[in-house]
Amino acid sequence: MKLFVVNGPNLNMLGKREPELYGSKTLSEIENDLVELGAELGFKIECFQSNFEGEIVSIIQSAGTLACGVILNAGAYTHTSIAIRDAVLCCSVPVVEVHLTNPHGRELFRRRSLLSDVCRGVIAGFGWRSYCLALMWFANYRSDPGLL
Repeated sequence: MKLFVVNGPNLNMLGKREPELYGSKTLSEIENDLVELGAELGFKIECFQSNFEGEIVSIIQSAGTLACGVILNAGAYTHTSIAIRDAVLCCSVPVVEVHLTNPHGRELFRRRSLLSDVCRGVIAGFGWRSYCLALMWFANYRSDPGLL
């Protein structure tokens, strides 16, 4: 089973950008850890990162036919993108929103997500392990599709 991990703008700068907030792991290191954990859980992980909104929309749209789910860290687009929200709405597989930090403990503008209410769930504040927690949810969801 294939899962997409989709990362938005500036996440390619992890490890360099505000490590006191986002940690010292690079996006590539996080992706490698997810591929390894995914294999242990029976998933093939495909990772994508883009600083461009339209590319993120296209990836989410394709997930409906190419993957069994999406782990999405839309970065700053979480707070601004109706286009990504609409892509999640029309995606026929579960989408889990993740964040490295806890947006509710940060600036006011980060506390509003345009995606949370259309995603299956939100995992935030656990650093790079937020992705791992989402992956573990998918492993449990696969064995119990009624899981909410």
